[in-house]
Amino acid sequence: MTSVPEPAEIRWGTILLRPWSAADADAVLAAGTDPEIALWNASPVHSRADAAAWIARRADWSEGDHVSLAVVDGLSGELVGSVSLHQIDYDQGDAEIGYWTAPPARGRGVASGAVTALCRWVFLQLPIDRIELIHAAENPASARVAQNAGFTQEGRLRQSYRYGDGRKHDELLWSLLRADLPIDS
Repeated sequence: MTSVPEPAEIRWGTILLRPWSAADADAVLAAGTDPEIALWNASPVHSRADAAAWIARRADWSEGDHVSLAVVDGLSGELVGSVSLHQIDYDQGDAEIGYWTAPPARGRGVASGAVTALCRWVFLQLPIDRIELIHAAENPASARVAQNAGFTQEGRLRQSYRYGDGRKHDELLWSLLRADLPIDS
């Protein structure tokens, strides 16, 4: 098993990616009850206890199978989102990225900035050469995130994942290769 470097802080424009903290629980609860986040994300958050458990899972990198960071406004410190590299497969050099953006921060490039920043960090720190981004076909905001972060759309996965509405949705598959991203800039 390859270990993940200690939790890092990553600056990207006006956002900061930082390790999760128990102090984020109220903001995670508020975000988790947003209808869009509840629909398109797999981990429901309905209570402060759910938020605390959600944070504890993301803050624990000891298994080396994920890198999860809070996305905060670099000036105010306000939690504006989440970004996570998960399903890390060191044998294949692959992983998947996921994210959400709090309602007040949507439309400002927060998600695409966080995804780009984490992908660059991952390609520099881990033996990963392919990152997949998969989202429901009915989620055009995630398609914009993928495009803006430099991912290439590869295909459609039919009825591949059951989302928060209880229905299986088609998903769009995107990838970013280490060679696609100029990590030196």
